[in-house]
Amino acid sequence: MRLPEPPFLLVTDRRQARGDILDIATAAFEAGCRWVSLREKDLPQAEQNELLRALLVCARPFQAKVTLHGDPKLARDAGADGVHLAAGSDTAAARQVVGKDALVGLSIHKADAARRVDPAVVDYVIAGPVFETTSKPGYGPALGPEGLVLIAEASPVPVIAIGGVTFETLSDCLSAGAMGVAVMGGVMRAGDPGKEIGNLLAAYPRPR
Repeated sequence: MRLPEPPFLLVTDRRQARGDILDIATAAFEAGCRWVSLREKDLPQAEQNELLRALLVCARPFQAKVTLHGDPKLARDAGADGVHLAAGSDTAAARQVVGKDALVGLSIHKADAARRVDPAVVDYVIAGPVFETTSKPGYGPALGPEGLVLIAEASPVPVIAIGGVTFETLSDCLSAGAMGVAVMGGVMRAGDPGKEIGNLLAAYPRPR
């Protein structure tokens, strides 16, 4: 499946959010974001299902995509547009569950993992953390732009950069070969999430 345009992903984290997740997602959609992924793995599946369905309702007027960081079966049952998998997951099994028309993504942290990605199964990879991040302090050494270049060169599918992405660093990610970026804490913690999204999208090269 083709990635949303622009290839800009907002990942949720209700623990960092200053407001309601649905309100933040709606503000993001209004600002031009066309892709949100629910990442609330500590919630019971019934609550994740409910949130996913509510996000889909918010997304549809904007023709935006909603994916799930988590269980492929839950993503399918809720009607999500795809699933994002943790590093080392069985991507072929996930594809069988969600079907050929859904997005399937995979987190990776090294170029070797990128080389092993099957483009017949996986639509994109998320690479990171590119920079130090307050959302996940100590979550592996930062790749830096140099490490991101190695992953982008090795990956047979589009790369989405994550970790410490700001208005100032977004262009570095794109210059290193990433097709797009993913953000979480900076938007979740923002007093005005829509404005934060708008600033980030403004850093994408034009035209888009």
